[in-house]
Amino acid sequence: MIARNARPKLSLCTSAAQNTSRQPLSLKSPSAIPRTPISPASPSAKRFSSFQVPSYAYNNSCSSKSILKKHSGASNHAEKRIQFKGTPTVHCVTPIENPEEYYGTYTKLSREERRWTVHRRDAGPGIRRAFLCATVSVPSPLRLGCDKSIRHLERNDNSGDDTSVAIVEKESNAVQIHFLDKVTCDTSAYQGIHPVVALESHQENIASLVHKALAHLPVAKHEKHQTINVSSDSQLRRKPDFVCATRGPGFRSNLFVGLDTGKALSVAWQVPFVGVHHMQAHLLTPRLVSCMNRSQAQDNSQDVAASQQPITPEFPFLSILASGGHTMLVKSSSITDHEIMASTVDRALGEALDKASREIIPPYLLQTSKSTMYGKLLEQFAFPNGKADYADYQAPKSRHDELLPRKSENPWGWSFVEPWAHSRQLQYSFCFIGSTLARIFSAREAAGQTISHEERIALAREAMRTSFEHLASRTIMALESLAKQGPEKEVKTLVVSGGVAANQYLMTVLRSWLDARGFGHVGLVAPPPYLCTDNAAMIAWAGMEMFEAGWRTNLTSRAIRKWSLDPREEGDGGVLGPFGWERAEDHFVQ
Repeated sequence: MIARNARPKLSLCTSAAQNTSRQPLSLKSPSAIPRTPISPASPSAKRFSSFQVPSYAYNNSCSSKSILKKHSGASNHAEKRIQFKGTPTVHCVTPIENPEEYYGTYTKLSREERRWTVHRRDAGPGIRRAFLCATVSVPSPLRLGCDKSIRHLERNDNSGDDTSVAIVEKESNAVQIHFLDKVTCDTSAYQGIHPVVALESHQENIASLVHKALAHLPVAKHEKHQTINVSSDSQLRRKPDFVCATRGPGFRSNLFVGLDTGKALSVAWQVPFVGVHHMQAHLLTPRLVSCMNRSQAQDNSQDVAASQQPITPEFPFLSILASGGHTMLVKSSSITDHEIMASTVDRALGEALDKASREIIPPYLLQTSKSTMYGKLLEQFAFPNGKADYADYQAPKSRHDELLPRKSENPWGWSFVEPWAHSRQLQYSFCFIGSTLARIFSAREAAGQTISHEERIALAREAMRTSFEHLASRTIMALESLAKQGPEKEVKTLVVSGGVAANQYLMTVLRSWLDARGFGHVGLVAPPPYLCTDNAAMIAWAGMEMFEAGWRTNLTSRAIRKWSLDPREEGDGGVLGPFGWERAEDHFVQ
């Protein structure tokens, strides 16, 4: 069991000593035991739970000397110790890492999980949040020193189970991804992310991905290019202009894998380093997509003027950030100014859908799937014919229609009730999905009834419909609130980012609500599915935007477990809140 307290606990079982003249003393833990790879709780440790020795002496290192006060008359320090005669057994219960500092939550492993962690034979890939990114200055043959292209070598963020590296180049407002690859940790046995397994996957895969990416650095064709040698190639490659990696938020131990790799590359190449906020990267991904589209259009039509247009979506814009760890509604006024207008009070939408998937989808389908992207599996299970299954969806045309009770459209009699339906409070809650499913399944089990395949499909559709309408309802309220504040506060674009943005049914629901409630002029934008989930390209792009704005990250910076996007929140809120940011005086500004 992983202890919550950073101090180890010592429990001693001793046989009665022959000399009973001394009074028994209570033994207190003097200090935290250093984390080492041979800790009994470590996955790489040998299987043991106790040490047994004929005689055991414990030297106290506590400055208070409270444990020694009954022996204060001893003549020297050697006698100021506690001796146990017999065969004591010392159990050291200490976490592999400080869970508050590294994992962020209390983690309790079952016996099978501990055994699996110690004796695991094959490691799957990945964590969830750590990227490296590098930028390259590309002098234009027509205008020397005017244009810059930025290239990023990065590793996926360590908040999860993906390890990713990318090389991205930006010239004017056109972007090209030269390399993007990721390895996803196989934690299907746990039906979710296992922090220790994900950490090991990051450590195993990050170096090989970086090595693979180096071969995709552009060949140096200009004498002013700074170059590096790649051992597998005789050609000189252009050296990146900077390196970036995910700094937070997420599991700190996982984040450090990418962060330390990124800082090491920046030192080796003598280029700047940028630590990226993972959520900021999701918010800015649509701007990356617009630049990628311009690059493709420029290649096809040779329309150079298109690359000079402003990057879209232009600020300000509104974003729904929905993933397995976050659900929030954010107004972005600049690359560093993000105001959280609404967020979930309990469970994230992605997590709620993942748990619903494991309840609804028949076990035989889950067992045959090697993917742990259960939200995607739920969408495929609910709508086997794709968009044709929900082409007739219509949103309520008014708030009054929204509050009208829905008639039960299924023969089974159950229904999902949206939380806070009669409230205009800008908050989300998605626990109702799990509680409703638990109630339905418990009733069926108590009655000795089974749930048919058709009913499971209906459950999947209703769970998604209700949760997506809850998301849409609060979004409409936020848009109405901004509209009342004046034209300068209105937004023209609604961005949907994060892993849940890949759900096409969600996009249909949101578009229908915008059109029905007077916001048909608001554009709805979502990245392509491969950029919705965690990836290194989005970290590279966020690093580029920060780099071009003149921001660098000091090499003394550390990973951040909790890092709010909103500078209005207390503490180190905001992208620029934590220590480690430095401003470059001679930075390039578009």
